[in-house]
Amino acid sequence: MADTRRNTWAAKVKRTFTSVLPVSKRRRGQCVHCGACCKLPNVCPFLKTHGDGQGYCGVYRLRPLNCRKYPRTETEHITPETCGFRIE
Repeated sequence: MADTRRNTWAAKVKRTFTSVLPVSKRRRGQCVHCGACCKLPNVCPFLKTHGDGQGYCGVYRLRPLNCRKYPRTETEHITPETCGFRIE
């Protein structure tokens, strides 16, 4: 479950504007297709799921930078319970 203090529209707008910045060099791991980041702060209309419950992007090649780079920094990482990425 996402940190509700940082799971707001204002936080999403900030992530969108800062998505042009580089990803932290301390970011490790890989996407595990949990779909949690696609529900920040609401469910993305392009989020699709396989029969096993794993999520995938219906517009993968066109997805915005904030989706491609999530989590870009430790302060932006609000789904650590399910996300395959971590910030060391």
